Amino acid sequence: MARIIEIQDIAAPGLALFAHLTEVQLRSRLEPEKGIFIAESLKVIQLALKNGCKPLALLMERKRIKGQAGCIIERCGDIPVYTGDREVLADLTGYRLTRGILCAMARPVLPAAEDLIMKARRVAVLDGMTDSTNVGAIFRSAAALNIDAVLVTPSCCDPLCRRSVRVSMGTIFQVPWTHMGTDISILHSLGFKTAAMALSTNAVSIADEKLAGEKKLALLFGTEGYGLSQSIIDSCDYAVKIPMSHHVDSLNVAAASAVAFWQLRIRE
Repeated sequence: MARIIEIQDIAAPGLALFAHLTEVQLRSRLEPEKGIFIAESLKVIQLALKNGCKPLALLMERKRIKGQAGCIIERCGDIPVYTGDREVLADLTGYRLTRGILCAMARPVLPAAEDLIMKARRVAVLDGMTDSTNVGAIFRSAAALNIDAVLVTPSCCDPLCRRSVRVSMGTIFQVPWTHMGTDISILHSLGFKTAAMALSTNAVSIADEKLAGEKKLALLFGTEGYGLSQSIIDSCDYAVKIPMSHHVDSLNVAAASAVAFWQLRIRE
């Protein structure tokens, strides 16, 4: 049975999970190796629970308790459910809740990159992305367009940050993903051909038949401003570009990923 707790003092220790914490603080709040993340909205929380994430505490507007959040409260068992007026929750978190419900959850233990992609045929590698909106959107496209796994380098923003999770619409919990180092040779050692999405002079079109025919292909996407480093591009088997019209030089990385995932999907 859930414990409904009316918020009397936003400085109460139990509310520290939700109170103005930075993403770095969230990652190390409970245990350094796991930390926590915040899932926002009914749909996202439901997908997180369905895919095995462990809830720690709920925060919601009072009106949600007997409304749409009832099913979530029931599924979460004996955890605290903090509640109050919308203004009180905004004072606590530092922002207005978009969907009126937050859930603090334990970060899942991620597998080694080698284990995750051993049997994969199409993977995405995100390097140096700092915009959590783009990261979330790429995960949503990866789920919709059947990418087997996503690998994230150390310089990339955290896929489990609140905004990334929200923009992904919870697909972050459906697409297998993990962290990897900066050395992409792991991909080659597991039989992948690597394709750098880059505006290089020797880049092939995304419509290249040989590229689409690769049995195992890793698509690499770089920073929003500068793209992939030249060293990464040089170490890839392909540099790939999306042909543009009207003198447009490139697409936003999230839009480009959707085009690439669709064009280079496994066709069986």
